[in-house]
Amino acid sequence: MGGLNLQVELHLFPSMPSGNLRRAPFVRAHCAEHGVPYTEAGLLESYGIVVRHLNRVGLGDRDPFACPFVTAHRQG
Repeated sequence: MGGLNLQVELHLFPSMPSGNLRRAPFVRAHCAEHGVPYTEAGLLESYGIVVRHLNRVGLGDRDPFACPFVTAHRQG
């Protein structure tokens, strides 16, 4: 997951070795206590989330070979 699976822990404890971040289970309880959403997703679910997001904000159904600059400035 490239470290994203422990992103909250990484930001809370930036100097902690990444191999030890899993040993901070109190983070989940702390987030719940303060009303901060703590979301967990498995590998396939997380890939699906990323692909859907990229499709939504990326090219979508537009032509990937059309240059917006050329289209805007083309004569006629």
